[in-house]
Amino acid sequence: MIDAFRRQFRRVSPTVLVAGVLTATLATAAQSPSSRTLRFLFIGNSLTRANNLPAMVEALARAQGHTVETFALAVNNFSLEDHWNQGQAQGAISKGGWTFVVLQQGPSSLPESRVLLRDYAKRFAGEAKNAGAGTALYMVWPAKGRERDFDAVSESYALAAKDADGVLLPAGDAWRDAWRHEASLEFYAEDGFHPSRLGSYLAALTIWRGLSGQSVIGLPGVDGVNPETIRVLQNAAENAFVSVPRRQEFFALR
Repeated sequence: MIDAFRRQFRRVSPTVLVAGVLTATLATAAQSPSSRTLRFLFIGNSLTRANNLPAMVEALARAQGHTVETFALAVNNFSLEDHWNQGQAQGAISKGGWTFVVLQQGPSSLPESRVLLRDYAKRFAGEAKNAGAGTALYMVWPAKGRERDFDAVSESYALAAKDADGVLLPAGDAWRDAWRHEASLEFYAEDGFHPSRLGSYLAALTIWRGLSGQSVIGLPGVDGVNPETIRVLQNAAENAFVSVPRRQEFFALR
C-alpha cells in the first residue's frame, strides 16, 4: 500500500539533507547559549526538506539561547515504510546521541495510509528508545483544496504519536488556527501541497514549542513579514498544544 503523498509526485533520487546552517529567512537574537546541545534527527520527505525546516528549528532555539544540531534524512516522496525498508534511518538512529527522532510522512488521511503511519512510527520509536532518544510525530497537512481532510490528518498523527509513546507536533493544526485569525495567510507553495516559507516557519515554531516545552511568543520572525502576522503565527503554535496531552519527561529542556 502506498501513501497518498507518493501518488501525487514523481519519484526522484534519494537526497540526504544536512541542516547545519542558519536559514537566511530568520533573524537571530544574541543570547548566551546553554551548555547542553540538543540533537534532533528528522526522518521524512520533501515536506521536511522544504525551506530547510530543520535549520529554522535551529535558529529558533538559538534565539532562546539554546544550541540545537539537526540532521535530516529527507527523501522526496518517501513514506516511513520506505525509510524503514531502505535501512539508512535505522543506522542513523543507532549511532545514538539524539535527543529526539522526529518522524514525518504524507498527510496519511486515507485508512491504509494511517495504518502504515502508525505501524512504522511504532517501529521507529522502538529504535529511538533503544538509542536513548525520544520520538516525535510531525503532523503535516492535506493538499490545498482538500481542507476537509484536515481532521483525518490530525487524527492519524495523534494516533501514531500515541502508538509511539511520543510527542505530537501538530503543525497542520497550527496552520488551521492561524487561518481562523487571518484567512489570507499563504501557507502553501505554488504547487498547492508543499509549504511556503511562511508555512515552514509556523511548522518550525510548532516543532520547537513541542520539543522544548518553551513558549515561542516573542521569537524572531521572518524577513518581510509584519509583526502583527508573526504574532498570529506564534499564538497559533501555542494554541495547537491546548488539547495535546503533555508529559513533562518528553521535554528536551528539563
